[in-house]
Amino acid sequence: MQQNQFIVAQSPKLRHKKNSYFSRMKKISHSKILDIINLTDSTYIVRLEKNNFEFKAGQYLVLNIPGENMAREYSIYSEENAPYIDLLIKEVTDGKLSKELKYIKIGTKVEISGPFGFFILRDRELNQSNHYTFVATGTGISPFHSMVLSNPGLNCEVIHGIKHNGETYESADYPTGCYKACTSKDHGANFFGRVTQYLKVGEIRKDSLYYICGNSGMVGEVSGYLELQGVPPENIRTEVFF
Repeated sequence: MQQNQFIVAQSPKLRHKKNSYFSRMKKISHSKILDIINLTDSTYIVRLEKNNFEFKAGQYLVLNIPGENMAREYSIYSEENAPYIDLLIKEVTDGKLSKELKYIKIGTKVEISGPFGFFILRDRELNQSNHYTFVATGTGISPFHSMVLSNPGLNCEVIHGIKHNGETYESADYPTGCYKACTSKDHGANFFGRVTQYLKVGEIRKDSLYYICGNSGMVGEVSGYLELQGVPPENIRTEVFF
């Protein structure tokens, strides 16, 4: 999902921490566009040269087309050890960069900096073989795709809120039974309804670590509901895109 503004929020109250682009800027490097992979009419993957760029699954980078001054933040979609960097991007009406990147010439060099962010899986908890519940809407699935692929055998459930059946974005990449699509417009997926409805009709695992990523309304609603169901606030980690 395109991040027009990066906000980190954590329970019990959505504490928003805005970081200016310049105050957290790391060294800018150049990366070549390797491919543009269309997943739907409006959603696509930008594949970049990795070079020496290292990151933890769940982090994001800042991308800019040189000379155009429209840097944007994108969560990294690919796994940590992939030989490239993938970004999952949705073309939006008022998103100038998202429109331009969709038709950018292969081989074009762009500027990237990072990685940024603390929305990652913690080593201590991974070593304890915890259960994870990932809740996302739309292209907010990006960090979870990276987390699952980067940690084979991860004990997790991925709950993905989308409008249409065709927006499951490479759901075959997840282990069998891990991915659950919640569709609000089409029947035929795993669950017809929003992610909040899915959680309310099922049993909430109080021993799970919950990571939530997407629009602020969903993040706030899901976080509040989980706390009401007895999930400890420290077991709820969130990232709000807009």
